[in-house]
Amino acid sequence: MSRRNWSLFLTAGLMWGIPYLFIRIAVRDFSPAFIVFARVFIGAVILIPIAIHQKSLRAAIRGAKFVFLYALCEMIGPWFLITKAETRISSGLTGLLIATTPIWSTIFTAMYGDRSVWHAKRLAGILIGFIGIVALVGIESFSGTSPLWAIAFVLVSAIGYAFAVIMVTRALPGVSGIAINAVAMSMTSVIYAPFAILQWPKHHVSSSGIIALLVLGLVCTVLAFIVFFIVLHEIGAARASLVTYLNTAFAVVLGVLFLSEPLTLGIGIGLPMVLVGSYFASRKTREPLILAEA
Repeated sequence: MSRRNWSLFLTAGLMWGIPYLFIRIAVRDFSPAFIVFARVFIGAVILIPIAIHQKSLRAAIRGAKFVFLYALCEMIGPWFLITKAETRISSGLTGLLIATTPIWSTIFTAMYGDRSVWHAKRLAGILIGFIGIVALVGIESFSGTSPLWAIAFVLVSAIGYAFAVIMVTRALPGVSGIAINAVAMSMTSVIYAPFAILQWPKHHVSSSGIIALLVLGLVCTVLAFIVFFIVLHEIGAARASLVTYLNTAFAVVLGVLFLSEPLTLGIGIGLPMVLVGSYFASRKTREPLILAEA
């Protein structure tokens, strides 16, 4: 990659690695529903004009039923579940659990008929990743460090992320990602608006909470999405997907440095296994298939 592409790649990794840090800060002042609403409202306000300028908004609106399913699995459910989970678990652990997304993506791809998942390296990656998940969940939950329900919320979100992207790219091929997300964020903001109004903070809100909310909306939702699409266009989907591993590293390190989060035994054992497993599970390979073609 060129120096410019490396800079964009690192920037995308940082922007998608810091949400877990700022969510952890924002939940001190705002409810999970209010945080989700603020993120998607800011995103919709900025992305809709861009989609109109691209003349791609109508195509996304015509595929509204698929965009809604995408919004449900990518934003409506996961963003609330992740934010709720971070009231009880660390930002580093959250980022690590989200790093399982490539594993779930590989499984969903296989369910859609892609038999390349049956290559030895990809199967080994799935196996290593799942062992890492089991070790992580077991150690964190049984040690009492992190409640099992919060870990489950984040894992469900990772599964939702994996399904949403595969589904919408197959259902709406050629439709601008910016337009799809602009419409999806609009739908999500409408759904969360009543909850945001009811849960409007009645107490004094700290400046750090307000800054965290703005960073989540402007940087982690809008700018990160735009930068990632530039990276995707310039270096291709295969290499761009590796930003997932960079996200996790940033999430863990930032949580330790700025929130004094501990590097628990579960993270120490699960982190390398999940990252290695996700890497091999998501890699394309030309090796022979393990299973014979039917």
